[in-house]
Parts: sequence; C-alpha cells; structure tokens
Amino acid sequence: MNYVYILECSDGTLYTGWTTDIDRRLQEHNQGKGARYTRGRYPVELLFLEEFASKEEAMSREFAIKKLSRREKLDLIKCTQT
Repeated sequence: MNYVYILECSDGTLYTGWTTDIDRRLQEHNQGKGARYTRGRYPVELLFLEEFASKEEAMSREFAIKKLSRREKLDLIKCTQT
C-alpha cells in the first residue's frame, strides 16, 4: 500500500508526504532522518493518513494536498477525525 500523510511538527507547522511504510517513515521523521523540512522540527505527530493502491495515486494526492492552504489542510484533517 501507499500512504499520504500530514504531520504536525514540534513548531506547529504541517508537513505532507507519502510513503509505502508509515511506521518506518514516522520513526525516520522522529529520529531526525526524515525529510529535510522535518529534521529540525521533530518530534512530529501524525494527524492525517490516506491509503492508496498505487504510488501514482498517492503522489498525485500528496501534490494536491501540498497546494492547499494551512486552513484547508486543517479542515481536511478535522473532517477525517469526526
């Protein structure tokens, strides 16, 4: 499976990414070995997760989410938590 996720960093900013192994990727982010953006902003917390059958679908969704405003991302997170 392929996953798109949104993290909240320790400074309150949001980070969006995709992976094939969410547990491994979260561990990498929280060890300072993840994306350059999160390296100085850990620990991170997983706020949003979507599952996709293909890498292409996940990457497309990641790109679409990255274009959203912070408010739109928070609304997306809120919709999935209720």
